Amino acid sequence: MKRLKRNLNLFIVAVTFGATILTFNACASDEDIATVVAEEEAAEEADDSDFVATDWTAETHSKDADPNFDEVFEDNAVKRLDIVITETRWQSMLDDMTSLYGTFGSVSGGPGGGPGGPGETVLDEENPIFVPGEVFYNGKEWYRVGVRFKGNSSLKTSWESGILKLSFKLDFDEFEDDYPQIDNQRFYGFKKLSLKNNFNDKSMLREKVATDVFRNAGLVSSHAAFYTVYVDHGNGPEYFGLYTLVEEVDDTVLDEQFLDDNGNLYKPDGDAASFAAGTYNESEYVKKTNEDEDDFSDVESLLSILHDDTRTTDPVAWRTNLDAVLDTDVFLKYLAVNTVIQNWDTYGRMTHNYFLYNNPDTSKLTWIPWDNNEALENGNMEGSLPLDFSGLNASEWPLIGYLYQDSVYKSQYDTYVQEVADGAFNVSTMQSTYSTYASLVQPYAISEIEGYTFLNNSSDFQSAVNELNTHVSARASAVSDYLN
Repeated sequence: MKRLKRNLNLFIVAVTFGATILTFNACASDEDIATVVAEEEAAEEADDSDFVATDWTAETHSKDADPNFDEVFEDNAVKRLDIVITETRWQSMLDDMTSLYGTFGSVSGGPGGGPGGPGETVLDEENPIFVPGEVFYNGKEWYRVGVRFKGNSSLKTSWESGILKLSFKLDFDEFEDDYPQIDNQRFYGFKKLSLKNNFNDKSMLREKVATDVFRNAGLVSSHAAFYTVYVDHGNGPEYFGLYTLVEEVDDTVLDEQFLDDNGNLYKPDGDAASFAAGTYNESEYVKKTNEDEDDFSDVESLLSILHDDTRTTDPVAWRTNLDAVLDTDVFLKYLAVNTVIQNWDTYGRMTHNYFLYNNPDTSKLTWIPWDNNEALENGNMEGSLPLDFSGLNASEWPLIGYLYQDSVYKSQYDTYVQEVADGAFNVSTMQSTYSTYASLVQPYAISEIEGYTFLNNSSDFQSAVNELNTHVSARASAVSDYLN
């Protein structure tokens, strides 16, 4: 909708809703105009179920289509997504954010707490609201898509800093009950997608590169790709910046990377996510599948076995029992990758940013990494964990501390550390990857505009890329020193 301008001696304002055009003469007051516009916009939104999904095809919109990874997660391209939200609905999203985090652009100290360390309050007890919006890609429209802001401390910090480049979550059939035309709507086979804003990452490469490294090391991990995002909330398309589109674990990651997707998927968040003794709390083992089934016996068994006295009195029995409930081989490989590449914003420092999936094929809880924008650097606060985990309080982080104290598990971890440094994270491969991706995204990164960017100037981007190249060389040396 075009904004109405004041102080016109003689004016005609045309506001179009579908086929309705309103005309105002000079005698109309600002209050009259605002009232009529509000009424018409409300009427529009009340009647917006009357549409035909003309762009719908089986390949692009149907649930029956297989996920098209080549189209949605192309490695060597920067694609464009447009999101269109009515002015009223956009305002409702902003009002909701204000209620959660205070006034935009000011530190409020409002709801929520710290960034998720032991004993600290987590922030995502209440997610921002979904509203219907349209998504446009490659000349096609996706209808009444559920759109909301997403994130934890990154969302709060961006909002308080007055930066509108916020992360989004898209759910393509969130509103199917309200709009039968979009029943089981998909985006090339994907129901849910996350648009990450690359918070605290001036290279804008970390989220994409880290998830690639995990997958190249043979672990389950989301796919990711670079996209520019434009949002039209009433004034035409506005460039919100360069984002990273990330595959959702509770959508296609389970479907495509496991033989069976019917197991319990948890996204632990809070003290219980540390698995320290005495922290068991079902409400903090947040279920993303089988939510209506009151069965947490798998995570309860893991906690019990992890702290069993046999850990010190009979290590063989302890390992046997632990291996029966946790895929320890996957966890140790994940731990090696995560520690070699350095990622502080997850288990070992923070009580969030991972998933556990009870794989029906093995009946074991399987570790899945998540949220990697803070990877590939030493990190904030206490920094990333050292390769030998010196300084780690084993009782606070027992999945790391207790396994590393066991000679068999430590040997397995050390083997994976060497494999990661030689393979998925070797210096020449990574520096080539950084060069390719940096050249690809640079024009879009340095063209971000004030209020929609975390860059202070265009040179910030190249400086951050240079740091990535220096970092991978330093990590190779760190691995060599550790193993020798």
